[in-house]
Amino acid sequence: MEIIYQPYIDPDYECLIERIYPPWICIDNDTCKDCTLVKVDSANKHGILLEMVQVLTDLDLVISKSYISSDGGWFMDVFHVTDQLGNKITDESIILYIQQALCAKRGGTTKEARICLGKEVAPGVKDLALELTTKDRPGLMSEISAVLVELGCNITAAVTWTHNSRTASIFYVEDGVKGGPITDPIRLANVQEHLENVIEAHHEEGEKRSVRLTTPAVGRTHTERRLHQLMYEDEDYEMCRGCDGGGKGHKKCCDRIHVSIESCKEKGYWIVNVRCRDRPKLLFDTVCALTDLQYVVSHALVSSSGTMADQEYFVRHKDGYTLNAESERHKLGLCLVAAIERRTSQGLRLDLCAKNRMGLLSDITRVFRESGLSISRVEIGTYGERAVGSIYVTDASGHDVDPNTVELVRKEIGGSVVVVHKPQNWTAPGSSSGASQRVPYTIVEEARPRLSLGSLVWSQLERLSSNFGPIRL
Repeated sequence: MEIIYQPYIDPDYECLIERIYPPWICIDNDTCKDCTLVKVDSANKHGILLEMVQVLTDLDLVISKSYISSDGGWFMDVFHVTDQLGNKITDESIILYIQQALCAKRGGTTKEARICLGKEVAPGVKDLALELTTKDRPGLMSEISAVLVELGCNITAAVTWTHNSRTASIFYVEDGVKGGPITDPIRLANVQEHLENVIEAHHEEGEKRSVRLTTPAVGRTHTERRLHQLMYEDEDYEMCRGCDGGGKGHKKCCDRIHVSIESCKEKGYWIVNVRCRDRPKLLFDTVCALTDLQYVVSHALVSSSGTMADQEYFVRHKDGYTLNAESERHKLGLCLVAAIERRTSQGLRLDLCAKNRMGLLSDITRVFRESGLSISRVEIGTYGERAVGSIYVTDASGHDVDPNTVELVRKEIGGSVVVVHKPQNWTAPGSSSGASQRVPYTIVEEARPRLSLGSLVWSQLERLSSNFGPIRL
C-alpha cells in the first residue's frame, strides 16, 4: 500500500469554506457556436462531480465533452451541453435550476427553478420506497405488483434493472385508499412479509435476496444511483467481462466496453480509461461507480465522437492512498463494466402512456406474463393524470419477441403500444420483411375509472423523455 499523506481538515472548517466561497456556476452561450458551456467553480468535496452530472442528466441534457479538475481543494469543471435537439440551453427556468442546484443547502431551489420543460424536477419525499434484489425470472414483476395491489398499495413509480441474471427494483408506493404515505408499522411489516414470500417462492437455497422498506425522508438517494448500489451489493459485477483488446487494430474497431487501469506513481494516481459505445447517461453511470467505490476524481477528460465515447479519469482513494494490488485494480475494472452494462437493455422497447389508476402496472405486467413475455427493464412514473414510461421485453428465453405476440398484447390491453427499439430482425405484422419503420402501437387505457396515482415523484422516474431521443453521455 502506498500512502499519499494529506493534511487533516476539520469538517466544520470545510463547511465554513463552502459558506465563504459558495459554488459559482456560469452558463455561457457566447463562447461556442454549437453548444452551451456550463462552468462550475466550487470548494471541493466528495461527490460534487456526481451531483453536477446528476443535475444535467435529470434535465435530459446532452453532455458531449467535459473537462474536470479538483486538485488543491477546489473543483473546476466545464461541461459542453445541448438539449436533445442539439440546440443551446436558452430556457430561463433550466438555467435558473442549474445555477441553484448546487446551492440547495443555502436556501434551496425556487419553485420557478424546479419546473423545467413543464415538468417538476425536484425529487419528492412522501412515498414509501420498496427496494428488492433477487434472481431474475419471468413473471416476477407481475407477481410483485399484484401483491402490492392486494395489500392496498398504489404504485406511483417503478424502476427495474436486470443484469447477469440478477434484478434490482425500486417501487414507490402510497396508500391506495387515502393517498399519502403508509405509516402504520403493522401494515408496513405485513407488506414486507408478503414481498419476502414472493421473492422466496422460487428461490434456491443459498441464493442472495433482499427486501427493504425505506420510509419517506429528505435527502433520499437518487433512484438510479440507488439501483447501482443495490446491484453492487448483490455483486452482479462478478460475472462481467470487458473486452481484453486483442491488439490495437481490434481495439480501434471494437465497440465493446474497454477499461484499462494504469498506475501513475509520480502523482499517486490511477489512470482509468474507459472506451465504449456512447449512450444516454453514460457519464452518470461511470461517475456513480467511482464515487460509490470511494474514489476521488482529481482530473478527467470526457468526449464523444460518432457512436463511441472516451473517458479518462485520474483517481485516487478518498482516504488519500493508492492500492496497487491487482485484486483491487481488477475489481474496479469489473465494477465500471457492470455500471455501463446495467442500463443496456436487451429486447423490444415499448413506450406506454395511460391514465393513472390503481393496479395499472399489475394489469399490464400480468398481460405480458400470460403472453409469455419476460420483462428485462422498467421505467415508469407519473406525470399529472398520466402514467408514462418504457418497458423492455423479450420472450421467456431472453430472445426476440414475435411481432404477432405484441399485437395480441395490444388487443388484450385494449389500447396500443409504441415500439421504439426493435430487434435486428423485427418485422411489424403486415409489413414487408426487413421493414424499419416505427411501429405505431401505444398502450393507452381510457375506459376504466381512474384513481389518481398521487403527486409527482422523483424526477428521474417522471421525466422519461430521455427515452424518446438520442442523449449522449
